[in-house]
Amino acid sequence: MEYIYYLANASLTLRVVEHLHNSYWLSARFITVIHQIDGWVIKVKLDYPLTPQQDGDFRAFLNELGIPYEPEIRVRMVLWGLETGQSPVDVMRRYQVAVVSHGTPDRTEIEEFRKQFVQGLGYCPETLA
Repeated sequence: MEYIYYLANASLTLRVVEHLHNSYWLSARFITVIHQIDGWVIKVKLDYPLTPQQDGDFRAFLNELGIPYEPEIRVRMVLWGLETGQSPVDVMRRYQVAVVSHGTPDRTEIEEFRKQFVQGLGYCPETLA
């Protein structure tokens, strides 16, 4: 099972990562986190199908934080490239997309990206709050 959502800021993205980390019944094969100028795209791919109740609960959680997202072709190609084993650096270079994290859910990668981005700008845009 996979879920692709659009989130408004880094705090919401971090909440999803924490939820995945703390929910033993959600065994994520990988999570991909992409930063865009106007928000964040996350793709969660699970190791196994959820029960209808678990699926509904997880979708309800994600719907509280963001909206289901149908990626444009460029983002779809990024997600496909990462899933087929291409390196995040190669994918970022090819498609000009900021892949913040791909693989095991890890909040430190998101926090470090946010810190470096804000430091480079000198202020904190709303999407990085």
